[in-house]
Order: sequence, then structure tokens, then C-alpha cells
Amino acid sequence: MEIKPGVQVVDKSGKVVCSVIDIERGGWSGEVKKFIVHRPDRNFFFTPEDVLEATDAGIKLKTALN
Repeated sequence: MEIKPGVQVVDKSGKVVCSVIDIERGGWSGEVKKFIVHRPDRNFFFTPEDVLEATDAGIKLKTALN
């Protein structure tokens, strides 16, 4: 699955983080370099290397957020 805006993001423990709000792509390759998740207290920036699993249902991260 490709990472795209609106996809739900959950952490390693299954807790919903939020949805992807923006994606930054590489200028030459067009590949996803990082994606941004907005929470009321701050924005989080993740890279594709932070993703444990990506499906049509959402993105599961390798880490747990408290």
C-alpha cells in the first residue's frame, strides 16, 4: 500500500495516533521521504522506515507513542 493523506496511523500497541495529513516526496525519485501526522499537541514526522505494516486499513508504526 502506498502512504497517502487520510490514512489512519496506529502505533505498535494498536493505539490510534491520527491520520496522515501531508507527505513529502523526493524531488528526483518521487518516493515518500516522510509523512506528517497531526495531533492537537504537536505534529509527528515519520519515515517509511518507521512503518511496521502498511495496508489499505491503515499504517502500523514500529514504535509505541505514549
